[in-house]
Amino acid sequence: MKNEIKNLRNIGISAHIDSGKTTLTERILFYTDRIFAIHEVKGKDGVGATMDSMELERERGITIASAATHCEWKGHKINIIDTPGHVDFTIEVERALRVMDGAILILCSVGGVQSQSITVDRQMKRYEVPRIAFINKCDRSGADPYKVVGQLHEKLSLNAVLMQIPIGLESNFEGVVDLVAMKALYFEGPNGEKIRVDDIPDHLMEEALARREELLDAVSMFSDELMEAIFEEAVTEELIFEAVRKGTISRLLVPVFMGSAYKNIGVQTVLDAINRYLPDPADITNTALDLDRDEEEVTLETDPEKPLVAIAFKLEVTPYGQLTYLRVYQGAVKKGDDLVITRTGRKIKVGRLVRMHANQMEDRASARAGDIVALFGVECSSGDTFTDGKMNVSMSSMFVPEPVISLTITPEDNKSQNNMSKALGRFTREDPTFRSHVDPESKETIISGMGELHLEVYVERMKREFQANVVTGMPQVAYREAITCHAPFDYIHKKQTGGSGQFGRVAGFMEPSEEGEYEFINAIKGGSIPTEYISAVDKGFQSCLIKGKLIGFPVLGMSITVNDGKSHSVDSSEMAFSQAAMGAFRQAYMKAKPVVLEPIMKVSVEGPSEFQGNVMASINQRRGIILSNTEDGADSTTEAEVPLAEMFGYATTLRSLTQGKAEFTMEFSKYTRLPESLSEELIINAKKNSKGGGKS
Repeated sequence: MKNEIKNLRNIGISAHIDSGKTTLTERILFYTDRIFAIHEVKGKDGVGATMDSMELERERGITIASAATHCEWKGHKINIIDTPGHVDFTIEVERALRVMDGAILILCSVGGVQSQSITVDRQMKRYEVPRIAFINKCDRSGADPYKVVGQLHEKLSLNAVLMQIPIGLESNFEGVVDLVAMKALYFEGPNGEKIRVDDIPDHLMEEALARREELLDAVSMFSDELMEAIFEEAVTEELIFEAVRKGTISRLLVPVFMGSAYKNIGVQTVLDAINRYLPDPADITNTALDLDRDEEEVTLETDPEKPLVAIAFKLEVTPYGQLTYLRVYQGAVKKGDDLVITRTGRKIKVGRLVRMHANQMEDRASARAGDIVALFGVECSSGDTFTDGKMNVSMSSMFVPEPVISLTITPEDNKSQNNMSKALGRFTREDPTFRSHVDPESKETIISGMGELHLEVYVERMKREFQANVVTGMPQVAYREAITCHAPFDYIHKKQTGGSGQFGRVAGFMEPSEEGEYEFINAIKGGSIPTEYISAVDKGFQSCLIKGKLIGFPVLGMSITVNDGKSHSVDSSEMAFSQAAMGAFRQAYMKAKPVVLEPIMKVSVEGPSEFQGNVMASINQRRGIILSNTEDGADSTTEAEVPLAEMFGYATTLRSLTQGKAEFTMEFSKYTRLPESLSEELIINAKKNSKGGGKS
């Protein structure tokens, strides 16, 4: 049993867009005999990679939804999740890393540490995931793995240590030198399946010895035995493996491997590294909060005999019912078991238990601590904790970023209306970063997400998967409002309607909050507002923050202090004080000089250096601020902060400016004040729309 857990690996594969995640996964599946033919991501054979099972993914050549699979390598079971690289689908990476024990960070040997590599690294640090790095595409023109290792140190502050060096680069890339065994490895055969072990070429011997010295220097910090062996010149491979594993699991070391997944070079050594260096489920400490003991932290054990604790980390609604991806942390689950969702207290029965291989399912009778499986036909939400009823605990859910862009969508006919409702119900349950609501004034359906591509993909899926013919309206930016100065309020809510009426007086002031969060300060002395009504006052103010009075967007960063008031022994109630707070908000808000805030995006444009001038000019025209500009041989990278409102349609502009050779990624950075002239225009439009009874 212990051996089973020791030989289990749960890993995620993450990287910047187009670094070769899906290509590497395809090779891993081939070498572990899960598939018997290799297909490419943008396959000319029309098949496409195994893990890109969605039609849209195959057409666009990108990964949209994370996909799970499993394989076996040298007696170890490996569960793999292949995640998207595009920042619009960042939630897919979040949920994969939330349940993974280890990860492979893939880097392009030409692009190096790119914008999304930084985001992925931040996510790995957030969930404390140990990782190994794989420098891919060493066969590409301009490949420089040593430069990439330098960037891992500088940009990501990782203690990256080379485990291999390349034999040749670019079109001469032939294989790698293993610095532990001090042997040259060549990958031969039609698909690189035969590994030929040879002596290190003479011209590389000096460099190999120097790099091995660096490796031993770095890893001896994690093993006293290895340090002694170095002094006695009795270093064994096992001692190095042990020290590297210790350093990797403690997240103080990142072993670096290299190769070319597309050319079938170096993939098997990555599989060996997964077995050797990444943690098994028992190496990781997982905790849950005990709901019966005031959320006291409880340590979970990777033991199938203990009470069950599992988390639902991803949902997929299929034509046959909801598919819930489950990571089991403690205990075991089998077909027919009764489970409890601790958030709602609802009981469910396990009807069908499956293990996923991309979009194919394999039935399982049971799953135990450390396993990743899926349940069929269970109604729950993403992030829910499941137990067998013996423990009432909850595991911390994942970080969900707020949407930054909205579109209006209108169905073309009644049939499309029904299908659109079904699609929206499914998508909002599957993806926590995708939201939809009906505007109360214009009665239009508005969808919100992480970027243009994110919403574009969902609209396309509505048409294809649900036959919902919809027309999209202009993208709408998620503006915010904020006050800029102190404003007092003193409001009495009074209503007499036969019998008992309503009475409540609320006085105090509002001002900008230093923290940028909503803050409610109760400064009442002498019980002028009875304690039982204070929370109603707080709720009343909070309800007003949903829609500011300037342009009707949520209000950020407000501090409310209530220091006086009055109640009536008969007519006061929670309702009366809630209404009084709303009146007080309306009375003071415009006096506090509110302003409009707009979302600013961190934009990274990568492309040939010859178009650098055009790219910078296009960013300046969009009110952008250029943060950095780096040239790397024939390519350049421009990092900038640009208002989201100016980024619509940028993909098309960039394509025409750079002959289709540049690409960009963007992610939300912060909210800042909108320039006065643009702000006035928004306020005038908002007033027009409210008079016309609709919001465009």
